[in-house]
Amino acid sequence: MNETNNKFVRILLWIIAVLLILPLVIPIPPPEGVLPVEQLADPDSLFILIDDILFHYKTGGSGEPAMILLHGFGASLYSWREVTPVLSEDYTVYAYDRLAFGLTERPATWTGENPYTPQASLSQLDQMLDAWGLDQVVLVGNSAGGRVAMEYTLLHPERVLALILVSPALGTGQSPVTKFSALMKLPQARRIGPLLVRSIADSGLETLATAWHNPQNQPEDTIPLYTKPLQAENWDIALWHFSTSMVESQLPNQLDQFNLPILLLTGDDDRIVPTEGTIALKDQIPGAELVVLPECGHVPQEECPVLFLEAVEEFVANLSN
Repeated sequence: MNETNNKFVRILLWIIAVLLILPLVIPIPPPEGVLPVEQLADPDSLFILIDDILFHYKTGGSGEPAMILLHGFGASLYSWREVTPVLSEDYTVYAYDRLAFGLTERPATWTGENPYTPQASLSQLDQMLDAWGLDQVVLVGNSAGGRVAMEYTLLHPERVLALILVSPALGTGQSPVTKFSALMKLPQARRIGPLLVRSIADSGLETLATAWHNPQNQPEDTIPLYTKPLQAENWDIALWHFSTSMVESQLPNQLDQFNLPILLLTGDDDRIVPTEGTIALKDQIPGAELVVLPECGHVPQEECPVLFLEAVEEFVANLSN
């Protein structure tokens, strides 16, 4: 019996050793066909160096106030393409790709603080406003971009004239990966983690369809625009770092601290951030205005741009009254 037990222990130790060592030694090829972000840029693309990282952005217009457009998880500045030309007729508009998304550079390694944390994203936004010479802005945040807009406002209230929150995602801010955060910090997990997130190439398209009230109305270029960032170098590594760096948001407990003009926008058929959740925020945020757009989903700036623009332009026009 003792010999049997000893044999079992040896086998178990061998299995554990293999599980610990194998992820560190097996070759992990990069995704096929990836390119530097500069080679994926559009003719009107611009880049700005923040914390030694090239951030991709586009800008237009020269009027007041300046508006900063913040996209959601898995999206990019392309999600604003239907509304930026019109907004630029009256306002100065900046849309940029947050770190880990779009055509912003994705560092695989870094020195100092982790650039993928929520706190780092607020510092990156602040540095951009400085670089663009903008003292006070209107922040427009869709989904997870709404969290960035609100947290930045609490940190720098003097720089934010108003908030436009489009189906804001204020929940825990955690990805499924972060439920096992202790394991995810192991060297083995950090090495093989990017392989796990490559599945977004398929699952992301399913989420994109869910984001629309009527996916059949999506323009033909929608999917190519959303999948183009998956050609950027280190996109999988960056998404892994971003996902495992998320922490629980404190915003649900801070809603009474906002004392500036706020417009809440949502579609009446939002299945990503349920419509009723955004509606409930109106009573939790002092003085917030609410507009619910009919026959629209999670990305009204894409699916219902005319109605979106009507609501935004009326709200911004009233800021000066």
